[in-house]
Amino acid sequence: MLILNTGGTFNKRYDPKNGELFVPEDNNAIEAIVSVFTNTITVRGLIYKDSLDMTTDDRELLGKTINQSDENTILVIHGTDTMDLSARYIASLGLNKVVVFTGAMIPFSIDAIEATANLSMAIGYARNASNGVHIVMQGVCGHYDKVIKNRELGKFEYV
Repeated sequence: MLILNTGGTFNKRYDPKNGELFVPEDNNAIEAIVSVFTNTITVRGLIYKDSLDMTTDDRELLGKTINQSDENTILVIHGTDTMDLSARYIASLGLNKVVVFTGAMIPFSIDAIEATANLSMAIGYARNASNGVHIVMQGVCGHYDKVIKNRELGKFEYV
């Protein structure tokens, strides 16, 4: 299994010098979580951006990386604001792989519970999922076009 890190809130850390959250160019949060799993999980950093800053070029790079990977099961750590756009793009490629998007609404560095739960659930879900693109967030799992972020309520729902 391959985990691709694109950044997002999941990875953000607080900078005490300027008082802002930033997306670090490392995989520390993900590696801290998967360290308790078997060594069959590879973590690779790819983009390191807030999802609101993701571009078409970023999505194309993500798609190319997934397509060229020898792994058939890939998890994508992604910001929640445009997770749906990236999932839709990856689905449009028609790859014969299991691709599961997950992320967090609260940075791992601030409260590790949600990020850990989402990633752990995504790993379990991915191991039994059929080929296609899926989203796993806040206990909600399913095909990418059935799991949506309800911005008004600030949570993910199955529709």
